[in-house]
Amino acid sequence: MPVKPVKQTYVNTSLYAADAMGVCSALYELDGMSVMHDASGCNSTYTTHDEPRWYDFDSLVFITAMTEHEALMGDDEKTVRDISEAARQLNPRFIALAGTTIPAMCGIDIPALARLIEAETGIPSFGLPTDGMHSYLRGAALAFDAIASRFVKETEKTAALSVNILGLTPLDFSYIGIEESIKAAVKAADIEIISSWAMGSSPEDIEKSASARVNLVVSETGLEAAKTLEKRFGIPYVIGTLISGFTTDIIEAIKTADADKRNINPAEIFIGRDAASVAVIGEYVFASSLCAALSKRGISAYPVCPLESRLKAKPSDSVSDEHAISEELKNAGTVIADPLYAPIAKGKKFIALPHEAYSGRIFRESIPDLTESIEKILKELI
Repeated sequence: MPVKPVKQTYVNTSLYAADAMGVCSALYELDGMSVMHDASGCNSTYTTHDEPRWYDFDSLVFITAMTEHEALMGDDEKTVRDISEAARQLNPRFIALAGTTIPAMCGIDIPALARLIEAETGIPSFGLPTDGMHSYLRGAALAFDAIASRFVKETEKTAALSVNILGLTPLDFSYIGIEESIKAAVKAADIEIISSWAMGSSPEDIEKSASARVNLVVSETGLEAAKTLEKRFGIPYVIGTLISGFTTDIIEAIKTADADKRNINPAEIFIGRDAASVAVIGEYVFASSLCAALSKRGISAYPVCPLESRLKAKPSDSVSDEHAISEELKNAGTVIADPLYAPIAKGKKFIALPHEAYSGRIFRESIPDLTESIEKILKELI
């Protein structure tokens, strides 16, 4: 009898950066103190694989170094004491405590620990219920949402059209100048950038985010913050990654969102699966934006999102395991994805598009700046 495929497993491919790493990446440049509640040594995974900025400038990223005894018997007083003492010495703007698998298995209340730390230090603190069982997308989204909820101040809107760029981290855009290309494309359209969450903006810029007229969500890590800023300050949002050939659509959507005070996802009208022969695997906002850019060049493509997306047009647009991804690729003639997906794309034309949140620094030198051009992909598709 034929062997049935094993579901809910990853045998031939890798996994995305975990949620706690997403927290640290989102907050890296904001002068806070990020603490992963985990065993000693686990922060090396983040610093060596998921954080290219680590080699250029410092950030307060720590680990609680849980021992086996603490995991079994518990010692929350020590955790609060150690973090509070470090914070008193370093004086961060805030303290973010991120959970991992061990405290999740032990039932440790991370938000409660953060409240104790804030009471002890007087420093704004928040605990994020990450558990190491979700991707970076969830962790970064929780972190950005916490910033939007607590640190953005009420202020008057700018007279001219302006935006915050939400969801900008090296996990999705690496650290090779793509964030600069995105900002340049926005500025070229005479749109002022109030802040970018969170690459290249100071904490003071983030605090002034309420003055923006529109939020531009360039990856789903910024979606929850966009919703919170809409609720608190009435700022509409546009969803989309600025990719060559699709940038004009996003700029027009920003203008429309400002005029009509409504949220817009301009890639939605381009996503069709019936006649599509190209599958793009990745984070949903990026993948759907690339599909839209390809569609405008006459190439029908559809996104396959292995992450916990809330934007998927169809349930099948978000897949949860290797078998489900393989099923989604059955009718595709070409697959565009991180090189580590190649083993499940056998028999198909494969175009490598590295994603730092997936393969880390291995293929960083091969990551293209698609904001500038998609010609290399187009040539490979022909």
